[in-house]
Amino acid sequence: MKSRTPLIAGNWKMHKTGPEAVGSACKLVELTADTAGVETMIAPTFTALSEVAEAIGGSQIRLGAQNLHWETHGAFTGEISGDMLTAAGCQYVIIGHSERRQYFGDTDEIVNKKVTAALSAGLNPILCIGETETQREADETFNILDKQVQKGLEDLSENDLNTLVIAYEPVWAIGTGKTATTEQAQEVHLFVRSLIDKKFGKALAQSLRILYGGSVKPSNVKELMGMPDLDGALVGGASLDPETFSQLVHFQS
Repeated sequence: MKSRTPLIAGNWKMHKTGPEAVGSACKLVELTADTAGVETMIAPTFTALSEVAEAIGGSQIRLGAQNLHWETHGAFTGEISGDMLTAAGCQYVIIGHSERRQYFGDTDEIVNKKVTAALSAGLNPILCIGETETQREADETFNILDKQVQKGLEDLSENDLNTLVIAYEPVWAIGTGKTATTEQAQEVHLFVRSLIDKKFGKALAQSLRILYGGSVKPSNVKELMGMPDLDGALVGGASLDPETFSQLVHFQS
């Protein structure tokens, strides 16, 4: 029996206007009111954060953001700081998602600065790591993940990382309908936990939640979550529909 509380996190990406996000959030509150033993988080767009925070207030659902800047303030047009996110009601922030790395130039060094900024702002960082299909076929998966973990958490200590969450998202399985087998996912999650053990010690490695992200849906969530080192899911497309997402939250039922 795993002692870590599972986290089912929904990344809404660039979907839903403010009113649409509030409608989905309110429906999700209703559908997950009876949830026990699972933590739920949703990450709407920046423009919807404050409204969604109000809509989920008093519920068991937590609010997350999809990104942040590493500075607290300044001449950074179009960016948003960790303090702004906490003021909007966020507890979590997603950092280093493969789409940020692929389309917006988020390097491991930038990811490291963002993780540090999130922790300084009192946010729980969800650090995303993962390999592309080309890298997996070249047997580079473990080397890539090792580098992303080492660089992403550079100059941070065990005491800094009590609220850290890591999300393993094989890039080849995001939005493609492909999913890593339970064995593949477990192998990688165990490897990541061993990296944390070596770098920060057994206590953090055992308490750290490692999520799986990559075409998680109601038909496969229970089997994936049954693996000993999978502690939840970072869900994209399947999180947009409250009915579908609530089925993922209720995976233990």
